[in-house]
Amino acid sequence: MAENTLMEKLVSLAKRRGFVFQSSEIYGGLGSVWDYGPLGVELKKNVKDRWWRAMVHARDDIEGLDAAILMHPRVWEASGHVAGFTDPLVDCKQCKNRFRADDKRIKGTPGQPDAQCPVCGSKGTLTEPRLFNLMFKTFMGPVEEQAAIVYLRPETAQGIYVNYQNVLNSSRQRVPFGIAQIGKAFRNEITPGNFIFRTREFEQMEMQFFVKPGTDMEWFERWREWRMDWHKSIGLTPAKLRWHAHGPGELAHYAKAAFDIEYEFPFGWQEIEGVHNRSDFDLGRHQEYSGKKLEYFDQAANERYLPYIVETSAGADRVTLTLMADAYREENVEGETRVVLGFDPGIAPIKAGVFPLVKKDGMPEIADRIYHDLKKQFPVFYDDSGAIGRRYRRMDEAGTPFCITVDGETAAGQTVTIRARDAMTQERVAIAQLGEYIGSRIRGA
Repeated sequence: MAENTLMEKLVSLAKRRGFVFQSSEIYGGLGSVWDYGPLGVELKKNVKDRWWRAMVHARDDIEGLDAAILMHPRVWEASGHVAGFTDPLVDCKQCKNRFRADDKRIKGTPGQPDAQCPVCGSKGTLTEPRLFNLMFKTFMGPVEEQAAIVYLRPETAQGIYVNYQNVLNSSRQRVPFGIAQIGKAFRNEITPGNFIFRTREFEQMEMQFFVKPGTDMEWFERWREWRMDWHKSIGLTPAKLRWHAHGPGELAHYAKAAFDIEYEFPFGWQEIEGVHNRSDFDLGRHQEYSGKKLEYFDQAANERYLPYIVETSAGADRVTLTLMADAYREENVEGETRVVLGFDPGIAPIKAGVFPLVKKDGMPEIADRIYHDLKKQFPVFYDDSGAIGRRYRRMDEAGTPFCITVDGETAAGQTVTIRARDAMTQERVAIAQLGEYIGSRIRGA
């Protein structure tokens, strides 16, 4: 399937089935800002829940945090974002499009007569590169002229660093330990695109693990292994995942070592999570700018040190898109095309569809009763509209792993048919066992 074709189909399916909508669509939309519909919000929530369970609930050495989006401006000075969070960009004076100065599509040198715009093809119309700050700026106070400048956070990590001692003291943890957070971040991206892959408003799933200097690379390698295993556990195809090591020219100013987990999208291999050894840069800077001691005192060893940090940083939106791209398939079934989102049952936004075969003979009443009983345990969907085959297809497109049909045998035997999405096989199951049947397959996935 061609790259553009698959992405176009994904975007179309996302809107048709209620996964993702263009933000402010009735007003023409807002560039690279997206709204999650009924199925999309469930899918993304499942991603975040699985991440939180793996990071916080399943471990004794990681605590949760929800830091504020607005922070003291000095935080961003200490982190280097005010001075260094910029990208060089160029504008085309002819078509008014904007590009990163290192855009590979640009021929020639921006600002020179030989430079050619990659969109309109005009030569000599590209401006010289100028720095462009990626942070959204706003004002805190009643009158803009007198108010303090604040920023919408471009990452969630800094909220963890400035709360490091608060969490350490209140939780009675000891180094090594971590702090996990899921939250919104904002970047005024120059070249956003590829649907929800790169957006201006996005959600991060970040964990900062504080370790003793000298043990940092050992922990770094452990976290690399654990994070790759997690992506496989949510159903991503292992052959489409790989590591990309940051070379000397790619390493961020704070990084001692960095690897990206990349996925093979229709538009190429792209990062979905980063694992970084940030050394003691972050705590060192905040200690310097705040004037507060952030050293850790190890009583057992009777020594003080500034912890090193191993960071794992994933985008909830990117992982959601990755799941959709990985799950999408088209199959020929009896001469017709069947579109399927083959989600892992534990990730699927709807766990089961409930159908009466026909709207008579008491079937709708039984189906409604089953639907409301199951709804107390799982997200389920009731549908009595159209032929049963059409209802199956709608659930296939939504990624629903099971379809439950109430038929002519149900009333007498208190059983229903359950149809499996992937194999399209059916089996009869007692109504009383439906919760256990679905639950075991979700937990076992």
